[in-house]
Amino acid sequence: MSGIDELLARARRALTRVDPEQAAALQATGGLLVDIRYAELRERDGTIPGALIVERNELEWRLDPTGAHRAPEATHHALPVVVICNEGYASSLAAVSLHALGLHRATDLIGGFQAWRAAGLPVDGQGVSAQSRRPPGGRTGA
Repeated sequence: MSGIDELLARARRALTRVDPEQAAALQATGGLLVDIRYAELRERDGTIPGALIVERNELEWRLDPTGAHRAPEATHHALPVVVICNEGYASSLAAVSLHALGLHRATDLIGGFQAWRAAGLPVDGQGVSAQSRRPPGGRTGA
């Protein structure tokens, strides 16, 4: 039996994770950015223009290209997908789950949405800064 830290380390060994600039480049060449943060975080911090919003509990159903509930953007198993959570923890586990569905090019964003914003990349509807207000529990979206 292993704890969450070992599970996360194993997940990350299975991925070729990307930084914000690499994620933006993938999006510019047809890759799909998928924001799995919950609504409160999106309302507070904003969203990445063009990213598909799919909360974590629906991810596999919406991204399975063969599934009846797939998002129109989930067109094929070779689609480059970058999963984005708030700080880059939950997204690693989610990307590995997409690998299990055959989405072998799925990965995640190192540092999550917060790294994207810190890199000065575009954000729509930016609300209150993350530093001034954090939800209970410390690690957000992690």
